[in-house]
Amino acid sequence: MPLPMTLSRRRRFLTTLAASAAAVALPARAAWPDKPIRIVVTFPAGGASDIVARVMAEQLAAKLGQGVVVDNRPGAGGSVGGLAVTQAPPDGYTLMLSNSTPISIGPFALEKQPYDPAEGFTHIALIGSAPCVVMANPKSGLKTMADLEAAAKKAGRLDFGSGGPASIGHIYGELMKNALGVNMVHVPYRGGAPMTTDLIAGVVPVGIDVVTAFVPYFKSGQIVPLAVTSANRSPLVPEVPSVVESGHRKLVLDNFFGLSGPPRMPAEVVARLNTAVNEVLGVADVKKRMADLGISTSPVSQPAFAAFVKEQIAQIAPIVKGAGVKL
Repeated sequence: MPLPMTLSRRRRFLTTLAASAAAVALPARAAWPDKPIRIVVTFPAGGASDIVARVMAEQLAAKLGQGVVVDNRPGAGGSVGGLAVTQAPPDGYTLMLSNSTPISIGPFALEKQPYDPAEGFTHIALIGSAPCVVMANPKSGLKTMADLEAAAKKAGRLDFGSGGPASIGHIYGELMKNALGVNMVHVPYRGGAPMTTDLIAGVVPVGIDVVTAFVPYFKSGQIVPLAVTSANRSPLVPEVPSVVESGHRKLVLDNFFGLSGPPRMPAEVVARLNTAVNEVLGVADVKKRMADLGISTSPVSQPAFAAFVKEQIAQIAPIVKGAGVKL
């Protein structure tokens, strides 16, 4: 004959039964990803950021077993796309191809800062970086950074062109102005192409932009490269010295490419994305396609990338504010 349950045993039995029933009633959490992922690009189609995003989308789709689509959201110095991502659900299905423009420049060039570029995102993985190049018209007589500094001091001013207000070239010119103590006067253009035309024609003596598009002009002698803005030489133009070699360690600045998402993303999703990106960067074809864009790939941990982003914001934001750069 079974013994009757004690009161405490009965309570434990009922608690266990209720918990089991609740577990059965709750739907199982779907494994991520179970639907397509979107990568927002803060520039129009066709540029370096767009190309990088599409290479990564193709490779990540194969790694993650879900479609990855690219969504171009240009405008307001990258802040249109940046705002869309920082306000998206933190479920891992909306990401951003992050770089210096929507993170370190654009938010600080607007009248009202739209988001916190450090804490307003989950910075997931570093894809790589591409330096700018400081370059000159051959008739200017400038061949080195020392020539540029001497010419600016002698004349009392030196004009430089960039792809537009708040572009990475513009910000770098302001950095040079502060670091070298010379009067560098910005001449903004509506993109890198018209700036290149005027640089070749001698309308502006100096231009600053991301190195990628200028290799043919260096080879033809139409433009003279003075230095790349990275700590080391760029594999795209190995004959061009770095600013460190030119004696200006404080002028090191890279335009980075990374993958970021909304704040407070699940740790397991962030970890999986970081691992997937780093594995993709080890693929030989991906390395070559990035190198062709002048991008040096740099697999790092998620905390290391987040720290890198904060360091760049600390370097660039004061320049943007101090120079009164506005969008």
